[in-house]
Amino acid sequence: MKILFALVLVSGVGAGTPAFAHAFLNHADPGAGAHLAKAPAAVRLDFSEALEPTFSGASVSNAGGHDFVSATKVSGRTITVTLGPLKPGSYKVRWHAVSVDTHRTQGAYSFTVGP
Repeated sequence: MKILFALVLVSGVGAGTPAFAHAFLNHADPGAGAHLAKAPAAVRLDFSEALEPTFSGASVSNAGGHDFVSATKVSGRTITVTLGPLKPGSYKVRWHAVSVDTHRTQGAYSFTVGP
């Protein structure tokens, strides 16, 4: 009887604990530190969890802080940022993602266009 009680007690310990899922960046195209000969038409960010479109997004700016985003789409686990024309130089991608269970993550990375 004591063994059965112990098993019931141990099996119920994790049952009431909520799952803390966060949308982490799995893959980016172009990726962090990429050196591209040709400017990309878009940046695609793929996450580990489904995203809440209203509260997730990204931006792409040059060293002077000028934004080059012409459109942003959040669908499922992906943020796609359509870009305006990029000249040779360094660009910073900043993203923020809220998973459907309301946990927020954010980050940034850079890529370079040109020789």
